[in-house]
Amino acid sequence: MREVFQQELREVQDRLVETAELVAESIEKATRAFNSSDVALAEEVIADDYRIDQLTVALDELAITILARQQPVARDLRIVVSALRISASLERMGDMSTHISQLARYRYPDKVVLKSLRPTFAEMGRLDVDIARKLVELLRTEDVVLAEQIRNEDDKVDALHLHVFDKVLGATWKGEAVETVDVTLASRYHERFADHAVSIAKKVQYLATGDWDPEKSSMPLP
Repeated sequence: MREVFQQELREVQDRLVETAELVAESIEKATRAFNSSDVALAEEVIADDYRIDQLTVALDELAITILARQQPVARDLRIVVSALRISASLERMGDMSTHISQLARYRYPDKVVLKSLRPTFAEMGRLDVDIARKLVELLRTEDVVLAEQIRNEDDKVDALHLHVFDKVLGATWKGEAVETVDVTLASRYHERFADHAVSIAKKVQYLATGDWDPEKSSMPLP
């Protein structure tokens, strides 16, 4: 029974990695569509989001089955419960990719943001993609160095997010109301994507080391 249980736990990890790989692919395509006004690519991201949703539902069902049948305790219980929470964060990250793509589709053939902010969003997108790729490796290897790197890159995304707000609220901002809304939402989606990755990184770091930082333990809002 113990061998079967360990196999089930490995399957949980494999499914988390598979889902994270789809999320990384999704944000890479979404940011590319957003920055280049590629409506076909944006629609591909939107259409493929169901794959992430299906994987997270299947993973949740597996985790619940393990809880009911195996009744794990101690670290094994934390692993399964953490998998449920990580699955939820991955699903939300996929949603953020979809929202970014929807903005690109809605404003096609125009670009979503004014020229002055395009370099900022290009950098936010690059960071989100890098964070997503690191997250895949973190879930595969539990290398806590990657968790710290994700948190450091999230700080950079946060700084860019604040820069966008400073720009929009500044006296020199020339955007119309719809452009202001689009820019604000786009920046928020990029920022929340990274925040969910940090939430996952903290959970993996805790499972690997037993170390939990109470100052940074809050779960991102949807």
